[in-house]
Amino acid sequence: MLNRRTIRIKIMQSLFAYSQCKEADLQVAHDFIEEKFKPNLNSMKVQDKELLRSQKKQALQLFEKKMLDAKVKGEDTIINKTVEEAINLYLKSLKKDQASLNKNILLEMEKISALYHSVISLMVALADQAGTDKRVNHKHFVQHTWIKAWRQNAELQKSLAKENSGWEGKLDKIRGWFRDVLKEDSAYQKFITLDTPDEETEKAFIKHLTRKIILGSGVINDYFEDQNIRWAEDKDIVKSMVDKTIKSYADGKMTLQKVSLNWDDDKGFIDLLFNKVIDLDPRYKELIAKNTRNWEVDRLPLTDRVILEMAISEMVYFPNIPVKVTINEYLELSKDYSTPKSRQFINGILDVISKSMKDSGEIKKSGRGLLDNK
Repeated sequence: MLNRRTIRIKIMQSLFAYSQCKEADLQVAHDFIEEKFKPNLNSMKVQDKELLRSQKKQALQLFEKKMLDAKVKGEDTIINKTVEEAINLYLKSLKKDQASLNKNILLEMEKISALYHSVISLMVALADQAGTDKRVNHKHFVQHTWIKAWRQNAELQKSLAKENSGWEGKLDKIRGWFRDVLKEDSAYQKFITLDTPDEETEKAFIKHLTRKIILGSGVINDYFEDQNIRWAEDKDIVKSMVDKTIKSYADGKMTLQKVSLNWDDDKGFIDLLFNKVIDLDPRYKELIAKNTRNWEVDRLPLTDRVILEMAISEMVYFPNIPVKVTINEYLELSKDYSTPKSRQFINGILDVISKSMKDSGEIKKSGRGLLDNK
């Protein structure tokens, strides 16, 4: 199951993408202004290139000023109109990107589910391929307790069909991986030559197959990486879900893990946190700047800035999540995704800011188990 840490990672990734979209949308707005003040080569009138260059320069300067203060206006009507159009274009593009990236977070979560089912299905497909080899006895793998349970799992088969995450159309890959990777693996060779492997031995092998052969460094892992731009982050989640599935075996059955136990609850968390970070009140950015030696927030490393803004948004807008939990979660994110010194830096900033906001009443926690936030 996806925990909230995983969801926070997905939100953080989308916020990174949003930051890149802002830069791209700004460039589109600048290009719009430049295009407006280019000489019209089709016009029969003489073009005043010097005037056009001057208007373009003034328009670009006014655009930057209006981005900071919407009330600012220039003296030239044409320039004012062009800048207004450029800003409207920028805001419209940004709103579209925000909605698209918000929706994409849920799609990324669903993608993890498909990857998880695909990894399990791959183990079954490799066992099926082993069954076609007449030269070597692969009985222990073909009839492996866990493999048999997965073959008979109707829920897994239904998910594979719905997500199109099985391996039916990739038999060439399966044959190659079985021949060049699995058959050459020393642990596999040892396993298939055992007299009668007990349940613990089977469990140890299936873990080895998952962690070392499929999700370890090698051509199978490379394949997943080529197919999924987020594989570096998603792999650990998939590995954890497969591990839990393996451990769940009892009486010939296994419990498939759910990406989410409550989609509505998780969607609400995603929508609120993602959008609150994007629309974070300027006073909170000023609070960050005040506690970062007066650095402008935009000059902070992007990862640190996103983590700080996510943490503050969560502390303010999620009254049922303890402040200590929020801080610890984002410290873990900084450990995995930021610089070595960021954890200590972010810890100090969040500690000071959370105390300040609690004293001012901006953080109000309610619910059971939140006494530590009073």
